[in-house]
Amino acid sequence: MEDVGKNIIDDRAGLNEQSIVVVRDGEDPPEDCLAILANEARPLLISGHELGDVIGEAEILFVWPFAVPSLQSNWARAKRLKWIQTATAGVDGLMFQELRESEVLVTNARGVFESAIAEYTLGLLLMFTKDLLTTVRLQQACLWRHRETARLGGARLLVVGAGPIGREVGRLAQRLGVDVEIVARRRREGDPDFGTVRAIEELHDALGGADFVVVVTPLTEGTRGLIDRDAIRAMKPGAYLINVGRGAVVDEDALLVGLQSGHLAGAALDVFEHEPLAVDHPFWSRPDVIVSPHMSADATGWQRLATSVFVENLRRWRRGDALLNRVDKRSGYGGASGAD
Repeated sequence: MEDVGKNIIDDRAGLNEQSIVVVRDGEDPPEDCLAILANEARPLLISGHELGDVIGEAEILFVWPFAVPSLQSNWARAKRLKWIQTATAGVDGLMFQELRESEVLVTNARGVFESAIAEYTLGLLLMFTKDLLTTVRLQQACLWRHRETARLGGARLLVVGAGPIGREVGRLAQRLGVDVEIVARRRREGDPDFGTVRAIEELHDALGGADFVVVVTPLTEGTRGLIDRDAIRAMKPGAYLINVGRGAVVDEDALLVGLQSGHLAGAALDVFEHEPLAVDHPFWSRPDVIVSPHMSADATGWQRLATSVFVENLRRWRRGDALLNRVDKRSGYGGASGAD
């Protein structure tokens, strides 16, 4: 696979309907992913800063990952662009005004990450419930200190975000006897998994009864700063906050105050407003905080699965069929698989 995209500079003039532009930011996609792409088209592998050289001719972009600032700076040159697929579920990095107002379709890798994030979240719930952080610290200090821990069964969990990831988190927790409530943009009755889905306007009322609050909502204009000072104050004393959605949904300064005051028992944060997290940030050293580097979705093999979603969409595109995972650019939310 060494020569896939190797001669990109010389080959750019050959862009045609069989070509796709794979835009990376950082490491290249794995070789097996490039091999899958090469079976369907000519994948032209470029970095974000090279995008301006080809965007004028490109019709299809496979963005890996989605955060490519150069796309916005070169947008005026994207005269032929018709479709962008991301290798991620989140698309907030692409939702700049010019793209929102354009006719360009955006699709994501919905369906790839739900189970991985749900399992990761369940692990965090168990870590807090069984006080495993203290167990590790006592082991490191060679201290034999017997103690009791809580049961996860019977705890109350509030999931903020009712998309596929939030629903999978809730369903997995239910299997262990957790009482799950879920909050979405709109209130719904008769949900097959959760009965009543509460509206975002009811968030503060719902927060007061939850032992654990899991944030999985995407970052949109309506969710930025959603978990603010008032929301944290509305949380049950001794509750835990877990964020596996987007960092900017949570007011990190307000969260820190809630932890320092003892109002919250702890937090697990996989995403942050600014990444990577600054080395001098207080979250690193707090014994009641778990910090992880935006990895909750990254189960082994996710790249291949995300590439397979794109390949299926590419086949649909060529047949003129509806694409999977079309994103509503106005709201920033992805549609259901197969939705038009």
